[in-house]
Amino acid sequence: MGKQVRAKKHLGQHFLNDENIARKISDTLTLKGYKNVLEIGPGMGVLTKYLIEKDINVIAMDLDSESIAYLKANYPDKNLQLLEADFLKYELSRLFGDAPFAITGNFPYNISTQIVFKLLEWRSQIPEFTGMFQKEVAQRICSTEGNKVYGILSVLTQAFYDTEYLFTVPPSVFNPPPKVDSGVLRLRRKKNDTLPCSEKMLFRVVKTAFQQRRKTLRNSLKSFNISDKLKEDTIFGQRPEQLSVAQFIVLTQKLENDAISTHS
Repeated sequence: MGKQVRAKKHLGQHFLNDENIARKISDTLTLKGYKNVLEIGPGMGVLTKYLIEKDINVIAMDLDSESIAYLKANYPDKNLQLLEADFLKYELSRLFGDAPFAITGNFPYNISTQIVFKLLEWRSQIPEFTGMFQKEVAQRICSTEGNKVYGILSVLTQAFYDTEYLFTVPPSVFNPPPKVDSGVLRLRRKKNDTLPCSEKMLFRVVKTAFQQRRKTLRNSLKSFNISDKLKEDTIFGQRPEQLSVAQFIVLTQKLENDAISTHS
């Protein structure tokens, strides 16, 4: 067991050892619109045991071979499939074919942001995403404009998902205890997640704007070669944290139209 903890610690994983919180996390899944669930980083199965009680198909994916061996020995359930793999490198279409699936887990802190970006890539197949992050990251994902933690992750996630910060989890319920609080959230894909602008362009605009978040958009977006006429638009006098998700989409449309008219 000591070896197990050491093996996982370098992945940023802290083992949850509070049964009540594990059950609460499993219950964050609404089970609406899907029958398949992927659990990332199951560790010793504290969350897994509650997931497999539900009428769903569960795949638990872990990079650590000892975790997988432990789960195989202790949870030989027919609705549980175990997979030793790296989520960030895994071709997700191999999990459930074309069928929709949700993702949940006690996510390793050091790859949590990358997990969310991969979720956005695969959103057409993932109607729901729940789980535990470092509290600051969970708050950032769910934050709205005007808040200090509002940023790239907030805008890009909320362009496609409705976000809910559900509850905070203290360090004392983990082994080893992290130095920060954790936060549990739920993301539900928007009914219409088709953007009226280029997705690639939106990502570029948001990332470029927040790289210099203290500057106005007129200054931070100089690399887009904005026409003098468009620069006069009042939106460019604002800083990125002042813009809502909807305004970022409008901004992207303006930049797209400006590029077309400039080159025509």
